[in-house]
Amino acid sequence: MIKDPEIFNQIAFSFAGHFECVYYVNIETGHYIVFADDEFLEASEFPGEGEDFFADAVKNAHAFVHPIDLEIMNKTYDKENVLRNLSETGNYSVHFRSVIDGKVTHMRHIEIMCKDKKHVVFCLENVEREFLEKEEQKKDLMSAELMARRDEMTGVKNSNAYKEFEEKTNSKIISGEELKLGIVMCDINDLKHINDTRGHNFGDEAIQATSRLICRIYQHSPVFRVGGDEFVVVISDSDYENRNELLERFREEVEVNRKTRTGPVVAAGMAVYEKGDKKLASVLSRADSQMYINKSELKARKTTGAFRNTETAGTPVPDERRRLLNALFGAMYTVAGGGYIYLNDMQYDYSRWSLPLVNDFGAGSEYMYQADKVLLERIHPDDVEIFKDAVDTALHGAARMKPIKYRARKNDGTYVVLHTRGFIINDRDGVPEYFGGIIIPDEG
Repeated sequence: MIKDPEIFNQIAFSFAGHFECVYYVNIETGHYIVFADDEFLEASEFPGEGEDFFADAVKNAHAFVHPIDLEIMNKTYDKENVLRNLSETGNYSVHFRSVIDGKVTHMRHIEIMCKDKKHVVFCLENVEREFLEKEEQKKDLMSAELMARRDEMTGVKNSNAYKEFEEKTNSKIISGEELKLGIVMCDINDLKHINDTRGHNFGDEAIQATSRLICRIYQHSPVFRVGGDEFVVVISDSDYENRNELLERFREEVEVNRKTRTGPVVAAGMAVYEKGDKKLASVLSRADSQMYINKSELKARKTTGAFRNTETAGTPVPDERRRLLNALFGAMYTVAGGGYIYLNDMQYDYSRWSLPLVNDFGAGSEYMYQADKVLLERIHPDDVEIFKDAVDTALHGAARMKPIKYRARKNDGTYVVLHTRGFIINDRDGVPEYFGGIIIPDEG
């Protein structure tokens, strides 16, 4: 049992993500385990574990599915339909409305076939905010004039609208009109890395979350998305008067996101119009320079704050840390559903590995110090750099560990292709404390 609620929350976040509920189902027997808040289980009348998911899903659907969508969800929970839907792509999703305590919420039901082809993961995702945002965007985009000046993904003004604003402002500058405005330049950190490692859907979510963050801070200022990861805020009136406080608040929220990995990390720089400026571009340029300074600061914090504790690495592990490692490892084993499991305490560089991995690759023990050096001897020479890069990324506190594929030598001298997916667990200050994952060998 994990006693530290912070650690438990980190594990839950790593595996369940933003889903309301996750069901791990044996497709052959129907046995299932549910990972969800107790409140959700109570409201939906769904047990936390059972022997026939498909029968229970149909029996309890009326308790949380809107009557209009009940028929389609009953078909969705049919075992034959599940197998049919997953036969081609391995995943399937459908939208429906839930009703709990009289409140209607738009949901997304997602099905994913596990690699062993014997288990299916069913996820319920709350997409009410996404639905409301899309409905609001539809209303805004009904006007062709608004469409030409509105960013479709975020709903804020686009680069065309900014160019028009810039031209009008430059005319005011030329005419000698007194102006009282400033510009805040914002840029999302590591968007390319997010797109490359997690896909463009996650990148789009980061862009949308950034837009919401900016609009929440600068409620009285027009916001423009001027590039893929760039936003411009033109501050005036009360936002101009409170510009320093608002920028500080913005950076505080970004720092929380950076530490907790729960939101976008966005660099921001600000500049105000001065009488010597001949055009608005001069103000934008100064704000852009300040933004890059802030971006460098954020990256520096990410690097220096994430190293493992070199003073304790490799030293004897206290009993309490051993118990925590074993508890976390047990939690991983419960939800893994197969494959080799590993978990590393970054403070002591002390790892636990599943016995099948130890036996198959002759690692020596399921508990190891500096396990990367032990395992490196078994990596195919052509894949050593891939493995070393992944370990280095984990030990230096990357926000996410990208999946990797490499070859490793078993006890019998043969090589097997291994697919590794990992995750990072942070402490209360956002510093990486554990990293672990699941290693799946090629079935062939």
